[in-house]
Amino acid sequence: MKEPEVNLELALEHGLNQEEFEKICKILGRTPNYTELGIFSVMWSEHCSYKNSIALIKTLPRKGGRLLVGAGEENAGLVDIGDDYAIAFKIESHNHPSAVEPYQGAATGVGGILRDIFTMGARPIASLNSLRFGSLDDARTRYLFAGVVKGIGDYGNCFGVPTVAGEVYFDKCYRDNPLVNAMAVGIVKKGKSASATAKGEGNGVMIVGSSTGRDGIHGATFASEEISEKSEAKRPSVQVGDPFTEKLLLEATLEIIKEDLIVGIQDMGAAGISCSTSEMSAKGESGMKIDLSKVPLREKGMTAYEIMLSESQERMLVACKKGKEGRVREIFEKWDLHCEIIGEVTNDKNLTIDYLGERKAVVPAFDLVLGGGAPVYTRETKEPEYFKQTRNFDFTRLSQPKDLSEAFEKIIASPNIASKKWVYEQYDSMVRTNTIVGPGCDAAVIYIKDTNKAIAVKTDCNGKYVYLNPKEGTKIAVAESARNVVCSGGIPLAITNCLNFGNPYKPEVYWQFKQAIEGMGEACRFFDTPVTGGNVSFYNESPDAAVYPTPTIGMLGLVEKLENITTSYFKNEGDLIYVIGEDYEELGGSEYLQIIHDSVAGDSPKLDLKVEKDLHTALLTLIDNKLINSAHDISEGGILTCLAECCILDEENLIGAEVNIPVKTREDFSFFSETQSRVVVSVSQEKCVQFEKLLSENGLKAIQLGKVGGADLLVNDKYKFDVMKLADIYYNSISRIMNSAEEL
Repeated sequence: MKEPEVNLELALEHGLNQEEFEKICKILGRTPNYTELGIFSVMWSEHCSYKNSIALIKTLPRKGGRLLVGAGEENAGLVDIGDDYAIAFKIESHNHPSAVEPYQGAATGVGGILRDIFTMGARPIASLNSLRFGSLDDARTRYLFAGVVKGIGDYGNCFGVPTVAGEVYFDKCYRDNPLVNAMAVGIVKKGKSASATAKGEGNGVMIVGSSTGRDGIHGATFASEEISEKSEAKRPSVQVGDPFTEKLLLEATLEIIKEDLIVGIQDMGAAGISCSTSEMSAKGESGMKIDLSKVPLREKGMTAYEIMLSESQERMLVACKKGKEGRVREIFEKWDLHCEIIGEVTNDKNLTIDYLGERKAVVPAFDLVLGGGAPVYTRETKEPEYFKQTRNFDFTRLSQPKDLSEAFEKIIASPNIASKKWVYEQYDSMVRTNTIVGPGCDAAVIYIKDTNKAIAVKTDCNGKYVYLNPKEGTKIAVAESARNVVCSGGIPLAITNCLNFGNPYKPEVYWQFKQAIEGMGEACRFFDTPVTGGNVSFYNESPDAAVYPTPTIGMLGLVEKLENITTSYFKNEGDLIYVIGEDYEELGGSEYLQIIHDSVAGDSPKLDLKVEKDLHTALLTLIDNKLINSAHDISEGGILTCLAECCILDEENLIGAEVNIPVKTREDFSFFSETQSRVVVSVSQEKCVQFEKLLSENGLKAIQLGKVGGADLLVNDKYKFDVMKLADIYYNSISRIMNSAEEL
C-alpha cells in the first residue's frame, strides 16, 4: 500500500490542529510520515492526552489518606485496607462506542477496566457501572439500553466477576449519546502489585494475549469528537471483546507477576500498541525498539499504521526480565495464549518501529504522553446562559397535585426511581461468593476473605444537580457516594471518577467542567477521600444537545468489622423510625419537579460539608454501637420515596410503617424535597434513649417519624399505600416498559 502524503490537511483529518501539527514537525525536526502521524494523532487525542483537562485535574487531592500510589501513576488506584491487603479500583467510560454498537461497546468497556485492575497484579472481585440513557418511551433508547445491559452482563458473567452495584438514569439529553461508565475493583497483597513501566536496556518486550486485527482503529480519536450522523459509519472503531480469552489472560498475567518474571506490564486499551509502548517507555525513562513483523495478526495485509493503532481487545504489553522470556512464554502457552517477543527496551528514549524490514517510525516516547510533550490547554470559560432561566424559577407558583397519592405513585414508577431489577437480574452478582450485600441497597458490600473486613463500593452522580449548579452538584455526588458507603457501615477511603462532559471548546461546557473540578476537590479534601484516578470523557453531545454534565463518582469504603454491615430496609415490627438531618424543602432538579411538573429548574440542593461529615461520623458510631437496625439515605424522590423503599427493599419480607412527616409549608414540598445530609434509620425501642443521646452529643437533629409494622405505609394519618402495590410498581415498572416494547 502506498502511504498518503502527510500534510496539514491530512493532520486535520486525524483530529489534530495546525498548531499541534507544527509542534510535531518541530519535535521530529521533519514532517512525520503516515505511521508517525497516526501515532501522534491517537496519543494526542483528548481520550489519551487529557490535553483540555489535565491542568484542572492536577488541582484535585491526588495523594494522602491510605493511597499507596498517587493518581495517574499506575493503571488504577491502590488503597491500603490493612491486613497486608490493598484494593485496586478505577472507573472509565465507553460512551461513544456504546452509542453506535451498544453490546460490544459496553462489553469491551467492562473488559478494558478489568484489565486495568489485573495488570496491577490485583484479582478482580467486583464490577460496578453507571449508565445514562434517553427516555424509555423512545425505541432507540430501549435498543441502546437493552444492548448495553446485555453487553455488561455477558462479559462480566462469562469472565466470572460479580456485578454488585451501579446506577441507571434516564433523561432525553442522553438520547443520542448514552453514558456507559464501567468500574472494577480488585485485591492484591501489599508489595505484590505490578507497574506499567519499561526499563533495563536489552530487556525483552513481549505482546501477549489475543492476535491483532483491524477492529478499533482510531477508537481513541472517535472518542474525542462529537456524536453525529457520521458516527454510525465509525462502527469499525468499536472493538470486539472475548471474555473467555480475558479470563485466560487474567490467570496468566497474575502468574507471571507472582513469579516476579517481569519489569512491567500494561494493557492495550485506547491507542493499542502506540499507547502501551510509549507510556511504558516514558514511565521508565527509556525507549523501545519494536518489530511489528513479530506481532501475531488475524488479518492479512495489515500496515504498520493499522497495527500500531489497532485496539483489538485482550492484549497486554510486557517488559520481561532478561533470561525469563522462556518461562513467560511457557505460562502463556499453558493458558493457550499468544506470547511473542516483538522488541526490546532501549536507553535512547525513542520509540523505534520497524515492519517487514523497513523503518516505519522514530518518535521520542516522552513527547507522546500525558505529562510529557503532549499539548496542555486551558480553555475559555463562560457561565451558561440557561442559568438566567433555571435560577429564576418561582417554586411558589407550582400548582399542588390534586391527588398526592397518585403523584407519589408516578414518582416511584419513574425509571429514575424504580428498582433497576430488570438490569441487575441479568448480572451475576454472587459469583466468587464474596458478595454480602448486592444490588438494591445503598452500597454493595464485598467480603475480604481471611479477614473480618469487607469493602463497601458505590457509584453516584445526579446530572440534573450538576447541570443546575456544577460545583454544588459535584460536591453532592461525592457526598452521596460517601453517605451510601457510610449507611452500609463503611468508612469512605478514596474515590475514582469518570468525568462526562460536552465539547470543551465551548466556553459554557468548560465552565461547567472547571466548576465541577472545584466542587470535587473541595468535597474530597473535606472527607479525606483522595482521587485515585479515573477518566475524562469530553464531546458527549450530538447535533441537538450536550448531555448533562455528569461527573460520576466511584467511592471505596472499608467496613472494619463484618458485624457493622448495615442494610437499607426495615426489619422488625415495632422498631422506631427516625430521620436524621433537617429538611429545607429543596426541589431544584428534583424528580418531583420533573415527573409531576415536567421541569428541570431551580438550583441544586445546598450541601454543608461539615454537617455531612458530622452525619457520617455519627452514623458510623451508631452502627459500631449497634444502635440502629437499618440506614437509608434520602436522595431522589425525597423522604416519602425513601420510606417506601425502606418498606420494600427486602423483596422477600415486605413490611409497612406508620409515620408522620413534618410539613413546613406544603405537603408536596416536604414529602418530595431532596435536601441533602439526611438519613432514615430504624431503632429498637429499648435503644431509643441511647440513640437520641448519642445524636445529641454529636450536635445532630433527629425527629422520630413513627414505627415499623403492618401491611401499609400510612403517612400523616391521611395517605395510605398498600406495600404490596408499591412493591409491584417499584420492581416491575422498567420491566413492563421493556417487555411491552418487545411484544410490539
